[in-house]
Amino acid sequence: MAEAYIIDAVRTPIGRKKGSLAHVHPADLGAHPIRALIERTGIDANAVDDVVWGCCDTIGPQAGDIGRTVWLVAGMPQHVPGTTIDRQCGSSQQAVHFAAQGVMSGTQDLVVAGGSQAMNAIPISAAMYAGQAYGFDDPFTGAKGWVDRYGPGLLNQINSAEMIARKWEIGREAMEEFALASHQRAQAVTEAGWFAGEIAPLEGLDRDETIRPTTTLEGLAALNTVQEGGVVTAGVASQNCDGAAALLIASERAVKDHGLTPRARVHHISVRADDPVWMLTAPIPATRHALQKAGMRIEDIDLFECNEAFASIPMAWMKELGVPHEKVNVQGGAIALGHPLGATGARLMTTLLGALERTGGRYGLQTMCEGGGQANVTIIERL
Repeated sequence: MAEAYIIDAVRTPIGRKKGSLAHVHPADLGAHPIRALIERTGIDANAVDDVVWGCCDTIGPQAGDIGRTVWLVAGMPQHVPGTTIDRQCGSSQQAVHFAAQGVMSGTQDLVVAGGSQAMNAIPISAAMYAGQAYGFDDPFTGAKGWVDRYGPGLLNQINSAEMIARKWEIGREAMEEFALASHQRAQAVTEAGWFAGEIAPLEGLDRDETIRPTTTLEGLAALNTVQEGGVVTAGVASQNCDGAAALLIASERAVKDHGLTPRARVHHISVRADDPVWMLTAPIPATRHALQKAGMRIEDIDLFECNEAFASIPMAWMKELGVPHEKVNVQGGAIALGHPLGATGARLMTTLLGALERTGGRYGLQTMCEGGGQANVTIIERL
């Protein structure tokens, strides 16, 4: 099968809730890393075959195929099409997969893949409220087949995070230590300037403003739990925020024709699913499946990115698979850096690539929990 190469990856800084990027139009937010990507690679934008873009809650200014809109708003050629992917939190990781598959199939040579999410403009609950305007409570309650199979009621990520913490015996104190490490790692990387190469400054912001360097275990312990009697607090959960990221995926032919220098090769791509009520456990079977398909072991992977939707998710994943924390989210995760939904997969890939280059690692594995009990897995090889 033909190879798919990552030529470059770039992202915006992550803007916190009511922060520096709150007023930026979602299309302008997504257009920013695309402009930076084209400029950095020096590629002729006319040669791009497609734009594959991740975004959730595609209503209001994020509606109407924002994958097409961000390309046009970036001032790029009109003949290049774009499409929008919704695999929930894994949308832009899936966008990278589809881009790589297009290249591997031989039907495309240059594809821009990425994602964006303006959570200040469109809060995570906005799509639900939009549905209620048309008389629907949620995507599942009224579906007889769903109720017959899984029972009535809205799926709840907090419930899932709490269930996982109980099943894998992950206590509140352990999760708070994990959350503190996320902030400490992200702050250390920021201060060392290691994020500078992957961030294209926007609106005067040149670093992630979601990191809380003053976080302490005492401060985390003082927070109220979301559910009475539970262990999950806001301090051990990912942050609502604004962000976007873009990658250029190329075929071997495009590499030669355009004189490009790949940073990595896409070694493996797959996606699996698990129980949608548990919702957030799919990275575990998905990682096992990916490693088996790739003929690899945990020990073969130098660095991992497992999205920190809630601390219990990567902690259960590490415990189940025997992955040391020293190799996971080494530059901080979504607890510190935020989780701009449809952009997070591409942000993780951008960060993983930079971390592999900084540490000299060869293989990196990325996975994340996704709505509906799904999980993508990507293994890349640094070149």
